[in-house]
Amino acid sequence: QVQLQESGPGLVKPSQTLSLTCTVSGGSITTTYYSWTWIRQPPGKGLEWIGYIGYFGGAYGSPSLKSRTAISRDTSKNQFTLQLRSVTPEDTAVYYCARRDDRAGIYDYWGQGTQVTES
Repeated sequence: QVQLQESGPGLVKPSQTLSLTCTVSGGSITTTYYSWTWIRQPPGKGLEWIGYIGYFGGAYGSPSLKSRTAISRDTSKNQFTLQLRSVTPEDTAVYYCARRDDRAGIYDYWGQGTQVTES
């Protein structure tokens, strides 16, 4: 059973950098054909795709956020990380990490989500 757990600060000050970590258990982040994704949901809005890092280590971000985001991984800890620079009130959201099965095209495992508020 794959499990994902987000961790990071719940409050971030304006213009600071938000850093979140997703710790994965029950499966390796280097296993082929899986991508490790960050998704968020602002209050009262739908899900917004932020970006992902693939099993091969390449990272891709949403065009609307790409200039402010960096996604990386630590294979020794089986973790991947999101950094979002210059946060604004619009970045307040519940942030999720999820695994995408690239062959099936589905997100099959999700973390429980973590609330991040720009203070």
